[in-house]
Order: sequence, then structure tokens, then C-alpha cells
Amino acid sequence: MSVLTRDEAQTRAQILDVERYTIALDLTTGEETFDSRTVIRFTARAAGDTFVEVKPATLRSISLDGQPLDPALLDGNRYPLTALAAGPHELHIDAAMRYSRTGEGMHRFTDPTDGETYVYTQLFMEDVQRVFAAFDQPDLKSVFSIDVTAPEGWTVLGNGVAEHAGEGRWTIAATPLVSTYLVAVAAGPWHSVTTEHAGLPFGIHCRRSLAPYLDADADEILDITRALYDRYHEKFDEPYPFDSYDQAFVPEFNAGAMENPGLVTFRDEFIYRSAVTDTERQTRAMVIAHEMAHMWFGDLVTLTWWDDIWLNESFAEYMGYQTLTEITLPRALHSGSAGEAPFPDTWVDFGVARKGWGYDADQRPSTHPVAPDPDAVPDTASALLNFDGISYAKGASALRQLVAWLGEKDFLAGINTHFARHKFANATLADFIDNLASATDRDVHAWAEQWLRTTGVDTLTAEIAAPEPAEPAPNGTGNGQTWALAVTRDGSRPHRITVGTYDHALGAQGGPGHLAPRDRFELDVPGDGTPTIRPGRRPALVVLNDGDLTYAKVRLDTASWDTVLTSLSGIPDALTRAVVWNTARDMVRDAQLPPAAYLAAARTHLPHETDLALVQGVLSFAAGQVVDRYTIPEDLPAARATLTDLCRDLIRRTEDGSRPGLRLIAVRHFIDAATQPDTLRTWLDEGTVHGGPELDPELRWRILTRLAVLGATDEAAIATALAADPSATGREGAARCRAALPTAEAKAAAWDALFTDDTLSNYLFTATAQGFWQPGQEELTDDYVARFYPDAIALAARRGPAIAEAAGRYAFPAYAVDPMSLGTGTRALEDPALIPALRRKLVDQLDDLRRALAVRSAVALAD
Repeated sequence: MSVLTRDEAQTRAQILDVERYTIALDLTTGEETFDSRTVIRFTARAAGDTFVEVKPATLRSISLDGQPLDPALLDGNRYPLTALAAGPHELHIDAAMRYSRTGEGMHRFTDPTDGETYVYTQLFMEDVQRVFAAFDQPDLKSVFSIDVTAPEGWTVLGNGVAEHAGEGRWTIAATPLVSTYLVAVAAGPWHSVTTEHAGLPFGIHCRRSLAPYLDADADEILDITRALYDRYHEKFDEPYPFDSYDQAFVPEFNAGAMENPGLVTFRDEFIYRSAVTDTERQTRAMVIAHEMAHMWFGDLVTLTWWDDIWLNESFAEYMGYQTLTEITLPRALHSGSAGEAPFPDTWVDFGVARKGWGYDADQRPSTHPVAPDPDAVPDTASALLNFDGISYAKGASALRQLVAWLGEKDFLAGINTHFARHKFANATLADFIDNLASATDRDVHAWAEQWLRTTGVDTLTAEIAAPEPAEPAPNGTGNGQTWALAVTRDGSRPHRITVGTYDHALGAQGGPGHLAPRDRFELDVPGDGTPTIRPGRRPALVVLNDGDLTYAKVRLDTASWDTVLTSLSGIPDALTRAVVWNTARDMVRDAQLPPAAYLAAARTHLPHETDLALVQGVLSFAAGQVVDRYTIPEDLPAARATLTDLCRDLIRRTEDGSRPGLRLIAVRHFIDAATQPDTLRTWLDEGTVHGGPELDPELRWRILTRLAVLGATDEAAIATALAADPSATGREGAARCRAALPTAEAKAAAWDALFTDDTLSNYLFTATAQGFWQPGQEELTDDYVARFYPDAIALAARRGPAIAEAAGRYAFPAYAVDPMSLGTGTRALEDPALIPALRRKLVDQLDDLRRALAVRSAVALAD
């Protein structure tokens, strides 16, 4: 299949105006294919040659202006339109299209719980060609009219209001001008909860087997949706540009969500079958906020070419977190009271859960600017690689720094100018910066060059001079002393940061070494090189980037770091604690802080942590990276004991039921870290953790997976559990357990399912891969390390980018932390058969492996 190049897209955009697509989809023709009939009305500005894209199972007929064309001329995914005359044209294409099991194109899923079938589209980048013929590029916007024939009893959803004409025939209201990749259809026997807000129909939808769980959360989801809608209308001058707002929670979805105008699709894990924490509910709310922001930035105004994908994702990421922090809800939510913000500061969750994603991506060989040079994104295959922590987390961080520097009023004024100038059209980075510049006297163009066109992470280091005598300050805080702060910068970007200073608070309540804030002040880095002189004795702790308003690694001075080790949990503000924990995380990754020291800090301070996002983030890094990858083998027993003791302590501290979210996090991590099966078996047999919670499906499968890893369960027990929970998540749980069993037979069967069979759906593939590689099973899996590379390369070529990404992410031998594994992987990068999606994942994984080896080497040298 040919990928579209930027040059081809520019040429086609100069030739064509596309006025309207009229599409008829018939979903009643079988389980493997569906019928797709497309009429495209377009105008050629001048005579010439072009092409239309389509990826059919069978191309039955094609005609131009009433004249039949030869279907055999289809070349891969392109049908040539040669000697096209200037003027209006009408193209008809009739094809049978394949359903997908990989989350690309028209995905088809049959629910094992009740046998009901659902289909939905995911047309991002170039997958529209799997559903209907199109001039498939973002700057050829058009009107789309879609009719769908579906089985009786199904409901059809689309970008506009869908009306049922009887006998399974549905008509979806025509869209305004939108890009091809934003067209959406979802069909099946949906369970729906509908309402109306601001004169528009709103709906939330899921498969029937999840109906009780959606109903339990419907008020919360709709309250958040309405509050966000209202808040965006306070921010944006342009009204919501579509005729309805549906949110469909769909099965086996590859992304978190997709911003299809009027029909946002979400992975249906956001409909919770099992207990979750308030932080997880906050994440769901943030995704809702992120996708709604796209209605303006991405859907109303769309990028011209994929080099500007950050304009979509960075904006939605920033606006989602910021707006969720601002909204209030009419109902009490969890422990909050009516009228209060429903969640704690969402920027804490961003700092600990998302920002590290950006930092990590920006330090790999595959890094790229937030806004890459257009020549660096020559085609759609290369564009797909930029959906990463840079385009999301780093870009959002850059925008947050821009708002801190520019001011929110001017920022929003520039955004509204951007919407007004480019609504229902396309725009570039240059357009965006020009529109921001129109609202301020600051040099936004220079800022963009420094922040958006560069790569890498700056490091800001605090240097504090000894106190010197000084006159007492008028408020008495000087005490005849001053201290001096100098900030050095390793990097090139300007930063406006807040510096926070803290003193020990004697006798105060709190965690170990409770600290009290002294003051905060702004600082521009780099300055003129002159240290900042502050009155009073030297603070116990000086935190650069307090408030986390810039994107940079931070290094504390020695005395402040000593304070952190004893008093981290005593810092009063959660966002400040997030900055400090991220500093510790960066230092471990940079081999500047021993893994054991990070675990010791977690053991000391997490029992006193009040923010669930921080507990979850620190524990996840401690377990998944510090213990499983960075700790040398001889230190592993002590590291695992520390992690287990920490989880046990958290469980003990929550026995009174006052903090169910914290207890749930601790129980999950205790299960995953367990080295002995006895406690887990008792919980599973009794159906409850002593003192709660009772085991729900998620905890049962988590326990059974760990017992499988430990060799303390068998195929019969897995089959019994699956019979008790025959849902889609039950099937995934069983696949994960079977692949985790420590037997040669189980590993061979799992490997065959992953790399030979080709029948696993995207989710079952992921679950099997997650189960296969387990720390401590190296004797069983060592021989598969070398096999992974040729098998994954062949698999990616057969099954395409979505499975390639899953193989590179989940099936990679991440726990084989040794030079031989690194060498084998590095040599595999030379294979010309590597498709871009898999190559990018392998480059990133091998760089993480190289970093893990460097950390282990530093520990071994220190010992």
C-alpha cells in the first residue's frame, strides 16, 4: 500500500476542490465484509492527473461522470484519475470492504457475554480508505452525507443526528466541512443514556452488557460533559460547531479516545466494571475534556498537514487539564460538596502521570521538535510516529509555559482570533503563531522558535551561596542575613519559573519533617547571571519550578536534597511534591540517584502521602522500572521486600475504611509484587481482602495472573475463572494468565498465538504479550529474546501498524536487561523489512534498555 506524501497532498490540494461525499454502507452482508458505495462530487481547477484512495476486499465498479472505468487499474490503495478535465466531476465507487479485528477502519466485535455484535470506525491518518473511497488528506475538507443499513435492533450513530427510516435504514445528518479522518459511524445494539443541553442532544452509549455500569456513572459523565461544554463556551467565542454531542464507549479501541466531531469514541474500559480510584475517575474526566477541546482545535480548525499534529494534541492536552481544574458541577461528586471543583488539582496528575512521558520521549534518539520541520514529516507513515509524549505532554507543557509568560487573557484572545480566521478550514503553525502575536506585544515568533523547533530537555540547577550579614527587613524576616540563589541552565530555552522556599515547621502536624512555605517568587532563566538575593536565613528547601509551570528537569542544591530525603511528604502542596518526585525519578533514570535510595524515599514518604495520583505514579515507577529493570540481581530480594513492606504498610494504614482509593492502590501493587502465593490464595478463596475490598473482576484476574506467574495455579483454575467471567475482559484476563504460566508448553503456545496464528484481536494480542514476559522467568524466556525480532518484523509486515505498535510495546523483551539483548536488538534495526511503526517502537525500547544497563552499571561501580 502506498503512503501519501506531503508533496502529493500539496499537489492534489492545488488541483481539487471536494464538495460532497454521499456514502451508503450496508452492514448486513456478512461477518467478514460490508458494502460501501461512495459518490464524490468535486471540481478540478485545472486539467491534470490525480488519484483517489480505497482499500477494498473487492472493487466491484468505478465510474467517472457516468463513464465506467476499469476496476483492475486499482494499484494497491490508489485508483488513478488520468487526463482529468477542468470543471465539476462525479465519481462513483462500489466496493466490498473488510471488517477489522485490529481497531483500524471498521472494527467488528462480538461480545462474548451475550453474543451481540458491534462495529465502529477509527479512520485516523489513512484508515478511511478501509471504509470508503476518498481523497484522503486533512486539507481537502468536505461535506459528508452517510446512509447506513444495519441489522434490525441496531442503533446507528454518526457525526450528526441519525434518523431511523425503518427496516434497518438510517440516515445521518450531513456534516459541515470536515476532514476525511474525522468521519465516524458506530452501529450495534447500544445501550444509551440521552439528554439535552444548550438546545443540543447529548448521549452516552455502550454495549448492552455494560449497561449497569454505564447507568451507575451516567450522571457523573453527563455532569462533567455539560460543565465542560459550558466552560469552553466561556473561553471560546465560536460556538460548538456541530449538531449533537454523542460519546460512545466502544470495545477494543486502540487509543484512549478519538475526537470525531459529534461522535467521540472512547475505549470502553472507561466504563468501570470494578472499583477504581478518584484519580482514575479524574483521568476519565480529563479524556472527556481533551476530546471536547478538539471540537474547536482539530475539528473546527484542522491542521493542513500532519507535521502540525501537535496543534491538535498539545492544545487539547493543555486545555483538557486546565479546564477540568476550573469547572464546577451541580452535584456532589465523591467526597466533594455541591458547587466545589469535582477533583483536586488535575495538574498534579499531569505532572506525575503525563509529564514523565514527555521527558522520556524527548531524551531518546527518536526525539523530534514539538513542531517538526515539514521536511521531517514527508509522508503519513512518518507522521504516525509523532503521536507520542512530545506531541502531547511536552507540547502541553510548552503551552502552559506560554500562558505563564504571555498571560491567559492574551493567550485566549489569540486562540479566538485563530478560530475566527480559520473555522471549517485548515491552518498551519505559522497561522497559529501569527494569531497569537496579534493579541500581544511579546515576541511570540521568537518564543516559538526556541520552544517548538528545538529538541531535548533543559536542566535547571539551583546553586545557593552561604548566608551573608544584612540589614533586617522591614517585616522582621531578614534577621540580619541574606542568601543568594543562582540558577544554571543546561539547554537553550528561556523559562519563567516560580521558586518556592520552605522552612522546617516545628511542632506542626503532617508527615515526617513537616515544612512550612516561606515565600514564592518568579524568576526568568536565564537571567543576566546575577544571583538573586533574598532576605533571611537560608531556607531548608528551595524548589525550582514550584508550581510546575515550565518543562525542564530540576536539580536541587545539596542541602535542599538532604531536606527532601527526610521531609518530602511534609511539603504542604501536592504539585510541589510532584515536582520533587519527578526530580527523583529523573535522577534515577540519569544514574544520579541509586534505585535503592528511590525505594527508601518511597518507603518513608508514601505512607503519609495524601494525593492518590502521586501514590499511584510513584508506586508504578518503583515497581515497573526501579525494581523490575534498574535493580541489579543481587539487590532484587531487598528491593522487592521494600516494595512489599510499603504496600503492606499502606494496607494497614487504611483498615479503618477512610481512604478506599489509597487502599485499592496498595492492594493492587501488593498483588503484583507478591513473591509468595499464600496471602493471595487466601484472598481469592475467601473472595475478599481482609478488611476489604471484596474482590471484583479486576482484582480476581490480577490475583490469578500473579498466581500464574508464581506457578501457583493451572489451566483448570484459569478455565474455571473464565467460565465465571466470560466477558471480553475475562477473555483477556485468561489469555494473560495462560501466557504467564511458568511452563515451556505455556510459553510456546502463547508465542504461537502472538506471532504465527494471526487471529488474535488487538486486545487479546496485548493481553497475551503482557502475560508472556515476566521478571523471574528468564530461564523459560531467554531463548525467545532473539526470536522476537524476526518474528515481530514479519508480523508487522503482515498485520500492519496497530499490531506492530502493540508488538513493539508489549511483546518486547523488556526484562532481558543485558548487553546481549541490546546487541541483538540493535542489529535487528538494520533489517530493511522493518515497517516505520515497529522501527520507532524498537528504537525507543532499545534506548530504554540502554538506560537500564547504564543505571545498573552505575550501581555496580558504586558497590
